[in-house]
Amino acid sequence: MTDARKRDCWTAANIPSQRGRVIVITGTAGLGYECALALARAGAEIIFAGRDRVRGETSIGLIREKIPGAILHFEQLDLAELSSVEACGEQLRARCERIDVLINNAAVIMSPRRQVTKDGFELQFGTNYLGHFALTANLMPLLRKGDDSRVVNVCALAANRGKINFDDLQSEREYKPMAAYGQSKLANLIFSIELHRRSMAEQWGIQSIAAHPGLARSDLSARGINRSEENKVPLLFRLLGSLVLHSGEQGALPLLFAATAPEAKSGMYYGPGGLGETKGFPASAKVPRSARTESIATRLWDVSEQLTHTRYDAL
Repeated sequence: MTDARKRDCWTAANIPSQRGRVIVITGTAGLGYECALALARAGAEIIFAGRDRVRGETSIGLIREKIPGAILHFEQLDLAELSSVEACGEQLRARCERIDVLINNAAVIMSPRRQVTKDGFELQFGTNYLGHFALTANLMPLLRKGDDSRVVNVCALAANRGKINFDDLQSEREYKPMAAYGQSKLANLIFSIELHRRSMAEQWGIQSIAAHPGLARSDLSARGINRSEENKVPLLFRLLGSLVLHSGEQGALPLLFAATAPEAKSGMYYGPGGLGETKGFPASAKVPRSARTESIATRLWDVSEQLTHTRYDAL
């Protein structure tokens, strides 16, 4: 592995002081919790944005037990409902003078049967990608006021096998759980790189960086399905156990690197540096060819603005 690829043993201890910085994280448990804990320890003000207020307040309480002086808030957000995304944006614009980092982390994974969001989008594409695309647009005015502003889009190894099926974006003709999940995560990666291009071209002053956790233990589960179906997803990962998965704390490191490290570059993609990018310390990640194809990125961006009724150039 070359020196350019490997980031030797970068850990949460390497996070620069985040005192005075405002960081929004979608998702209140799993990787979101691990990121919030490390960033609060570094002095950041954390805003958890999620569906479940009880879970969010529980995570805030756990962090405050470890870090008594931590500054944390909860903001209601359902990424599967565009009206909730818009309402969250309005609340944050009223509460905050600026946002320095947005970590688009929350996700649902491999719902066994096709489901749709409140707006009729396939659940994974709508939640994992379109919801974050719209949220980022709503928070652009605050991000443009931030200091060293960064948007971190959380992807997954599944993006490597993903394909943007413009003829069936919502999986109406054929639904395969992994294909739908891979498409949503590839879309996040394409969005991250295209946001970088547009920020540079339009001088928005925002760094856009993608990251993935490798194979990390987390509490990702499909939204809105019954308990017997929901348990099918975590069971697979529990069976793999420590032989394949690394901890949520370790999985959060590429996200934290993207969010805070001075050497993290806009337009780049980071993940674990170990074998197959499954485990290890943060390093440059492989970018699939489709994520580097500007014609695909432009088309996806245009479609996403139409579907979410957002316009970045109007903000």
